[in-house]
Amino acid sequence: MGEPVRPRESAGERYDCTDPGQRAAGLEAAVRSVRHGRLVVLPTDTLYGVGADAFDQVAVRALLAAKGRGRDMPVPVLVGSWRTLDGLVERVTEPVRDLVRAFWPGGLTLVVPYAPSLSWDLGDARGTVAVRMPLHPVAIELLGRTGPMAVSSANISGQPPATTVDDAMAQLGDSVEVYLDGGPCSAGIASTIVDCTGEIPRVLRTGAVGMAALREVLSSVQEPAATA
Repeated sequence: MGEPVRPRESAGERYDCTDPGQRAAGLEAAVRSVRHGRLVVLPTDTLYGVGADAFDQVAVRALLAAKGRGRDMPVPVLVGSWRTLDGLVERVTEPVRDLVRAFWPGGLTLVVPYAPSLSWDLGDARGTVAVRMPLHPVAIELLGRTGPMAVSSANISGQPPATTVDDAMAQLGDSVEVYLDGGPCSAGIASTIVDCTGEIPRVLRTGAVGMAALREVLSSVQEPAATA
């Protein structure tokens, strides 16, 4: 039996968030879309992201389908405050707390075990979640109103990441209901990902936060594993 199809109120509506009136209207539209299980594109400090309600399993599957991405690549989660992390993870360790204090909001994604009580399905995550608090006022305001969102880079899997809303629209088209245009991304580079599920945190992907900065906060953090 196929997934239920949720009707759209509109398709691919774009809002210029540098204009106060359009920003307010765009955020209202984006919140409404997320609550109805549809996809939105939002600016972050690193790259544009395509997002959905993290707890809406149908919406998360629609996000994966829009990107042409399989369940073997679980969707990260964006949060709007430090406090939200405590409700999502099994336990906030001291290394995680130190990294959060130093780099959130910002370009650091942390992979942590999520609380077993959570009823979400982000893909084949094996009990972990990649979570970040972005440093962008539009993203922070949206997340403050929607709660945690499943957000992946706003591009077709394997294609260049979107650093402008035009890039995102060209790739995702009307699979997204609302596009929030916050101008070009300031970093234009993906976040650094650190795996904090083991005793010693290890970098999985280098990006917006460099090794030197990480080691100023946590000297034990390991570099990415060498590839053959």
